Amino acid sequence: MQDRAKAAKSSNLISGATGDWEVVIGMEVHAQVNSRAKLFSGASTEFGGEPNSHVSLVDAAMPGMLPVINEECVAQAVRTGLGLKAKINLNSVFDRKNYFYPDLPQGYQISQYKQPIVGEGEVEIDVDGETVKVGIERLHLEQDAGKSLHDQHPDYTYVDLNRAGVALMEIVSKPDMRSARQAQAYVSKLRTILRYLGTCDGDMEKGNLRADINVSVRRPGEPFGTRCEIKNVNSIRFIGQAIEAEARRQIDILESGGQVVQETRLFDPGKGETRSMRTKEEAHDYRYFPDPDLLPLELTQEWVDALKADLPELPDEKKRRFMEQYGLSAYDAGVLVAERASADYFEKVAAGRDGKLAANWVINELFGRLNKEGLDIEQSPVSAVQLGSIIDLITSKTISGKIAKDVFDIVWTEGGDPTEIVEKRGLKQVTDVAAIEKAVDEVLAANPDKVQQVKAKPTMLGWFVGQVMKATGGKANPAAVNELLKQKLGI
Repeated sequence: MQDRAKAAKSSNLISGATGDWEVVIGMEVHAQVNSRAKLFSGASTEFGGEPNSHVSLVDAAMPGMLPVINEECVAQAVRTGLGLKAKINLNSVFDRKNYFYPDLPQGYQISQYKQPIVGEGEVEIDVDGETVKVGIERLHLEQDAGKSLHDQHPDYTYVDLNRAGVALMEIVSKPDMRSARQAQAYVSKLRTILRYLGTCDGDMEKGNLRADINVSVRRPGEPFGTRCEIKNVNSIRFIGQAIEAEARRQIDILESGGQVVQETRLFDPGKGETRSMRTKEEAHDYRYFPDPDLLPLELTQEWVDALKADLPELPDEKKRRFMEQYGLSAYDAGVLVAERASADYFEKVAAGRDGKLAANWVINELFGRLNKEGLDIEQSPVSAVQLGSIIDLITSKTISGKIAKDVFDIVWTEGGDPTEIVEKRGLKQVTDVAAIEKAVDEVLAANPDKVQQVKAKPTMLGWFVGQVMKATGGKANPAAVNELLKQKLGI
């Protein structure tokens, strides 16, 4: 297999007892399709129903029941493929993947194998100042299985088929990632793209986005090592922990003279380790063959082009536009486009205003407060209109930056129109030079010892500025205060 990744930076190498090692990571991300009905039945996909309340005769594999494909699920897969800059295959085939679990009533899963609906694409990620392109091998549609419940009764296992038949997109990457941080960035970026497209809600807590992680290690420049697959990791944090634990386990085996066995493993977050689940199956173990109940899926280029024309602006394009249109840094633009709702909020705030100032307030003040209180952008007590009004008050020099933060806090806790708050509470900035000069003179007169010191050490000027601002309740124009102090102190 061709190694498409760049040579790893030294920071990506893992030190072992006998030298450096490089971790090689590929991922299979399972994303639940945003659709009200399942892939081959009309049963509801709503989360949280009573066990076995969203199950059709097809999902339960009753004799004689035939699958009928859901066109919206197909459209969502194609949209996702287009968002991943991938090849859309106009002809694809559904296969039966045979294995036997209690929560798989058919005894097989309807999936795609040699002829998937989406072919090769790529995802760009930014990690530690480096842009890495992660290749997409394929995207295929498949059914989800049900859920086995082991904690309901000490002697029995119960089966809930509500998830059985729900449409999944399995997005398979190439082994292009070289660190846990890159893998985390990849899943985060993938989740962002899916949420922008509206093809998956990306809710990892509900299991709507989960990852199987293939991990191997090698000496830098050597061929790929034996990989192990870590199944069903459902948080960005656990993805990083699982990779680091598994890489270290494999390095310890190899450095002690052993061999890594290809197998499927599970990550235990409590213990911070992976444990063996089963020997890794190969494709022939599943006895794939085309599903005889489903015709090949044939799409027209016109239909694909219509879906493409209706795609939203995606994160990478939006980031570039924010940098060009608003003069933002790559970092700030990346933070703002990480969620579509955040990007939309920012654009409302920045409309007709200084983009850099708007970004500073959204990222530092708004996001900082939201993170502190565990809120999403949709739950923000301060609307984009209100924040824009605060920025207008700063720009017009009606209030200072310090007072603006006080106004922001008032709006956050009490609501209201920022302009009215400033008027009613007497928070307007003092720009009257005579009034500011009086406050400056009083501060200088009260601190003769420091007046002598600042002439020898001009960096002390900030102390005087602070005293004047304090004396005026933070309302004095800081620029005017600075200028008057410099004049009077001869600096």
